Amino acid sequence: MNAPTGYTALFDSCVLYAEMIRNLLLNVAETGLFSAKWTDQIHEEWISNLLERKPNLTRQKLESLRDLMNSAIKDCLVTGYEPLIDGLILPDPNDRHVLAAAIAVSADVIVTTNLKDFPAKTLRPFRLIAQHPDEFIVNQITLSTSSAALVAIALIRHKKSLTVSRPTWKQFFASLARPEIGLQATFAEVDTPEFRAVIATLLRSGDWKPLA
Repeated sequence: MNAPTGYTALFDSCVLYAEMIRNLLLNVAETGLFSAKWTDQIHEEWISNLLERKPNLTRQKLESLRDLMNSAIKDCLVTGYEPLIDGLILPDPNDRHVLAAAIAVSADVIVTTNLKDFPAKTLRPFRLIAQHPDEFIVNQITLSTSSAALVAIALIRHKKSLTVSRPTWKQFFASLARPEIGLQATFAEVDTPEFRAVIATLLRSGDWKPLA
């Protein structure tokens, strides 16, 4: 299955913080539907926030996850963006490194839950937009029939990875719409007979499995 190419998304740390959103975005990125990017500084932000709010986690475990992410997504790390930071203006100066990284790789979109921190008028000169992950994923689904199938593959792989909780499909879809996850529009797109039929076809054929 051929994926659309040439679209680049820079992930803000806030979308890598929540496990459900992070895993879904990474699974979609692994299909090749778009090129996912981040930086070591973005990694450090979500890791530090998780360590602060969830003391049961360890830095070693989260850094191992970071390394897995870096190895799973080809050419994901952005470097050399630092000289751009000082020349940028954003509502929160601490977010300038995110915009600088997006500019450095000519990204098309910054995927973030903090939309107010990336005003459209500031991004426009760089041909950039900011999108909530819910809108971003819906856009991938509705782009084309082939892109919808790739998102379906990502959802199957994501669900199959949940070997501890082992949710049913109904439970898995419902988890997308939980308030703390905030993927209500994505839930509405995938919890339909048409999309479920795509998933069923992929499950029967085995075409969702990664190539060996």
